[in-house]
Amino acid sequence: MTSSRIFSGVSSIPLPTPTTGGSSPLTMRDMVFFLRMRWAWIIVTTSAFLGVAAAYVLTAQPTFVASTQLLVFPQVNGSDAQRAVEADAFLEAQLEIAKSSDVLGQTAKALDLANDPAFADKAPSLQDTAKGWLTGNLQKDAETDDPVAAAQPASLAKETQRSDRVTARLRNMVALRRIGRSTIIEVSADASSPKKAVEIADTVAEEYIRKNILMKAEAARQYSAWLEKFVIEQQRGLTEAANALATFKSNPRDQFKLAELQSAADARRTLYENTLNQFTEAKQRISFPVSDATIVSQATLPLSKARPRSGLIVAFATAVGAGAGLMLAMIRHAGDRRIVRGQRLAEAAELPFVTLLARSEKTRHGHAGYFVAAEARSGSTATYPIIPGMAELGATIAGLRRRRKVVIGIVAVNPGSGASTIACELAVQSAESGSRTLLIDAAAEKSSLSGSIAPHCSAGLIDVLDNADLIQTAALPLTPTLKFLPLGKMRGITPAIRLSSGRTQLNFNDLKKEFDAIFVDISAVSTSPDANAIAPELDGVLVITWHGRTSIDDAVRVIDGIRNVGAEVLGAIINKAPPGMQS
Repeated sequence: MTSSRIFSGVSSIPLPTPTTGGSSPLTMRDMVFFLRMRWAWIIVTTSAFLGVAAAYVLTAQPTFVASTQLLVFPQVNGSDAQRAVEADAFLEAQLEIAKSSDVLGQTAKALDLANDPAFADKAPSLQDTAKGWLTGNLQKDAETDDPVAAAQPASLAKETQRSDRVTARLRNMVALRRIGRSTIIEVSADASSPKKAVEIADTVAEEYIRKNILMKAEAARQYSAWLEKFVIEQQRGLTEAANALATFKSNPRDQFKLAELQSAADARRTLYENTLNQFTEAKQRISFPVSDATIVSQATLPLSKARPRSGLIVAFATAVGAGAGLMLAMIRHAGDRRIVRGQRLAEAAELPFVTLLARSEKTRHGHAGYFVAAEARSGSTATYPIIPGMAELGATIAGLRRRRKVVIGIVAVNPGSGASTIACELAVQSAESGSRTLLIDAAAEKSSLSGSIAPHCSAGLIDVLDNADLIQTAALPLTPTLKFLPLGKMRGITPAIRLSSGRTQLNFNDLKKEFDAIFVDISAVSTSPDANAIAPELDGVLVITWHGRTSIDDAVRVIDGIRNVGAEVLGAIINKAPPGMQS
């Protein structure tokens, strides 16, 4: 690379010296450019995610959550450390009991949920299905493999399946947790209506207490049955000990033996009395059982829905959408080979300068149009489009003329890139600066300049190639310092090919003696080989690309092709850039 500057439509951009290894660090300018180029990807993707989130929020059935609190009294003994460990184990056991199928089944029966169409017949949501699968609570809707269930009547099996499905769904709707390190258990239930949520939470708590009472009563009943047998055994032992003592007292021969029998009888009596007291207490516990838990706070009607959380869903969708949009934009940006930045083209093609020119539809007199014809013989000034950024490009071309780059070819990579417009504008700027300027139309494929400025010309470049003296009449004076040489009538071989042969009467060296600047409009490389043919005859070539359409690979291939024929590429122009891209 022979220079380190890029000229944009407003100000020049310094190019860093290219390095053979590694990549340039990411700058704030690069990030701003990326956002300006790819903001639509991010906005569209984010909007799509927000649309899905909004549709879900608007269509999802609201869920309300109600909570009931239970105070549990752990029945533990021992030291403080032992009691803490035993209390934790006791509370964990109570949580499992509260989530048991017995408690949930009785809750469903008490609320008649199996006959509630809104509850029993509703298909489980994706969240409930996933939760059931993770907790292993999925119920089979098809025939069960259990031989006992298979042997049941069809109606009973169907009812059992329905009950199991209701219990499984209720398990997904109920959540139990211990509050901190306290002995308070919170029972939470969610439902589609606030009233149903309150009923489920309170009923689960009540059924848990009932289950706890039944369990304690059953334990007391079993303990009482054992104590009853033990009391009978102790009563029999006490009778035998009393009889032995009475028999020995009738004929006391040994005082030591008497004392031993008396002690045994007293021990039997004490054990019997203690056992009888425990048996009485057990009977009382069966008749009047006391639960290990009590309700300290019943559920209240929730004031607002718990799910879906609209704000959280919208925020999450925005974050995910923005992230996905950013990722897609980065992928698109990394794979986009279109020319949008001068620095990238300058580094890829090793160009001295790259200029960005903005798109403009205005003319010098404020009229719209691409080219406005001027009568060559009238001597009036022609009207040309003004392109933002041409002032900097004109200054660069003036500097090239000081390096004796007089004959400059203007060639586009693809047709429609605006090469003819740029050639015309450069010629006008050169003429307005006082330089004697000649604008030559050598674009045989599409002679835009000739068709706009001199559509009825009788002689042109093709005629001058055969007779150099005709240039005095063929070159039309547009201004005192600007002349235009139209293409003329095409006959077979293009003028660019003929000029490359060196067998024509027109010689650029002779034209240099008369003109200070000569600009040659050449057909686009993708449609004609004229550029490679005529380029060695010129002092230099400016390559025109179309912002956002011409690929960097095509531009580099064109530049390398021009260099391979021995011509010098002075620089490149990125035309039709959005006005905001110039800064």
